[in-house]
Amino acid sequence: MKHLLLNFRLLLTGFFLLALYQPILGQTPERRTSVGLLVSGLQYKGDFGSDFWKTDNIKIAPGLAINQYLFRGLDLNSQIFYGELTGRRNANNYFATTLININLGFKLKLNNGWALKENAFFQPYLLASSGWTYTSQAVRRDSITRLDINKGYVDLFTAAGINFRLGGGVSLFVQSGQHLPLNANLDGTAELVTPRWADRFLQHTVGLTFNMGQALDMDEDGVADRLDKCPGTPQGVAVNESGCPLDGDLDGVPDYLDACATEAGSAESRGCPDKDNDGVTDQEDSCPDAAGPPELRGCPDADSDGITDAEDKCPDTTAGTTVDFTGCPIPNDSTAAPAATPAPNTPDSDGDGVLNAQDRCPNSAGPASNGGCPEIVSAVRQKLREATKSIRFELNKAVLLPSSYPTLDAMVPVLAEYPDYSLSIAGHTDSKGPAAFNLALSRERAAAARRYLLEKGVAENRIDMRGYGARHPIASNTTEAGRARNRRVEFDLFVSSGPNSAQAKYGVEPTAASLKAAAVKKAPAKKKLQKAPARKPAASKTKAAPKSKSTKAPVRRKVQSW
Repeated sequence: MKHLLLNFRLLLTGFFLLALYQPILGQTPERRTSVGLLVSGLQYKGDFGSDFWKTDNIKIAPGLAINQYLFRGLDLNSQIFYGELTGRRNANNYFATTLININLGFKLKLNNGWALKENAFFQPYLLASSGWTYTSQAVRRDSITRLDINKGYVDLFTAAGINFRLGGGVSLFVQSGQHLPLNANLDGTAELVTPRWADRFLQHTVGLTFNMGQALDMDEDGVADRLDKCPGTPQGVAVNESGCPLDGDLDGVPDYLDACATEAGSAESRGCPDKDNDGVTDQEDSCPDAAGPPELRGCPDADSDGITDAEDKCPDTTAGTTVDFTGCPIPNDSTAAPAATPAPNTPDSDGDGVLNAQDRCPNSAGPASNGGCPEIVSAVRQKLREATKSIRFELNKAVLLPSSYPTLDAMVPVLAEYPDYSLSIAGHTDSKGPAAFNLALSRERAAAARRYLLEKGVAENRIDMRGYGARHPIASNTTEAGRARNRRVEFDLFVSSGPNSAQAKYGVEPTAASLKAAAVKKAPAKKKLQKAPARKPAASKTKAAPKSKSTKAPVRRKVQSW
C-alpha cells in the first residue's frame, strides 16, 4: 500500500507539473489547453458479481484532467484518478483493491462546426483512451489466508460525455465509460489463466474544466483574435468562421443592422432595397420606380415646387414661384403689394398668406406649397412608418394583440396636434388563402385599429379605414419573411379636405364584387380551350341540326364563366 501511495504521489506531482507547464504552451495562438477537477464513481464487475449501474457499492474517486485542443472536432485528453474497488461474498471471503489509473486518448467532439457550433453551450463528445492501471490488492480467501498483491495492467477506456460551456473559460462536464484492464485480476480470485476481460469497472464522472490556454478573443465571439477579420463585434451577434457578423442577403449590411435581412439593399438604406436610388427605401417610397426627395416620400417633383408630379396641375412652374396645393402659381404672387389687411372679399383667416379661397386649412397657418396647411414634421412621419411594423394581430383574426396598444395610444396626441388632418388606416395581407378572405381580413384589421382609437376619444370623421387584401405587397410572397412584411396595417395623415392618402397611393378600395368580377373576367382567358365547336364534329356524325348546336353552346359558356 505504501508503494502504491508513493507511486500515486509521483504521478500526481508529474501531472501537476504538466498542468502548470501546459498553460505556458497555451499562451501561443496555436494551443488551447484546459485543466479539470473531477470526481468519479467506480463500479466493479468480475468474479464477485456485478455492481454495474447499481447504487449500493459505488466507490468515489477524485482525479484531474488535461485537455488539449488539436483542431476543430478533435482534442487530446488525459486523465488521472485514485480510487478503490471492493467485493464481498461473506465475512471470510472479500477483496479491497486500491488503484491508480492514468490514460491518454482522443476526444471526438460533435461541436465541430458541422453538427454544432464550436462555441455551443451543449457539446457532446466520444472518448477513446489507453493507459495504465496500477493496483494494490488486499484479498482474504478464508479465515486464515490473506494476500497482498501489487500489480499493473494495460488499460483500455472508452466513454461518452457532454460538456456544458458556462462561459468565462469554465465548463462543466459529465461522462460515463468502461475500463478494460487487459488480463487483470482485480479481485484476487485464484485462477490458472485470467481471462482477457475477466475484471473491469465503470467510471461515471462529473467535473469542472478551466480554460488556461485559449487564444485571445477580445470580443468573445468564439473566433480567436488572430483569425477574427471583424474584431469588436457586439456580444450576442452571430458570426461566421471569420468572426464577421452574418449577412444572409449578402448586401454588405450585417443581419443585426439590416432592416430588410432577406432582401439585398445598401448601407445608406439600412440594408433595404431602393430601386430608384433616391435614398427612400422601397417599403417607405410612395413612388418606388421614380426618384424623388424624402420629404415627398420619394415621389418626383420636376419643377421643385414642393408638389409631386402626380398632384401637380402646373408641372412646369418657374423656380421660386409660390404655388398653391395644386402646384399652380398663386395669382399676382410676384407683383403683389406688401402684406396688408386682405380685402373683405379675399379673407385670410389664419394670416399665412394663402387666401381662404385657396387655403385647405383656413384656420391653421401653413405654407402655400402645402395648400396653407401645417406641414407634418419628419419625426411624426417616421412615427407613422414605425407604427406599421408594431401593429400585431392574432393569427388569421382581426383581434389586436396587447403589444399594439402603446403604438395606437401614441396616435391620439398626433391627431390632436394636427386638427386639420385625418388618419388613414390601410390594411394589407399576404397572398396565402382566398382573395375574398384576405380582403375581408385586411379591412377588419383596419377596422379593429380604428375602433381602438375611437374608444380613446378620436372623432369618427377623422379616421378613414380601408382594406386592400393582398393586392399591394411590399416584399416577395414566396418567403415567410416576405409574407410577414406584407401582413401590415399602414398609417398616414392627410388633409381632411383633400384626397385620402391610401387612395392616392393604392387606388380605390376593392370590394368583394370587384374581386368576383375580376375572377369572371379572367376565366375566359384561362379557359380558352373552350373548343366545344372543335370537339363536336367528331360526335356529330349524323349532322345534328344547327338549332341543337346553338342551344347547347350558350349553356356551356354560362357554366364555364363561373
